[in-house]
Amino acid sequence: MAEVNYDDLRAKLNAGNSWPQLYMFKFIVPSDNHKIALVERLFGDDADIKLQPSSQGKYTSLTARVVMLDAEAIIAVYKQASEIEGIISL
Repeated sequence: MAEVNYDDLRAKLNAGNSWPQLYMFKFIVPSDNHKIALVERLFGDDADIKLQPSSQGKYTSLTARVVMLDAEAIIAVYKQASEIEGIISL
């Protein structure tokens, strides 16, 4: 898998933001309990996680709201998520 360049995201996150701050992650994953659990495990117990299955039930949208300490912590989550097969980061 090709390495994703996170420089643009890092610059946007650091532009005028103060840390720590609440950040919202949004992913779409195949509706497979194991894959959903892998995504949920990216976040701590204090994350507010909501799941929404697609109308056909093939995919599940996962929205997580969690306080992040800095831009690097956010990028680390996206890097870990990219290793989950079939995941789409929004």
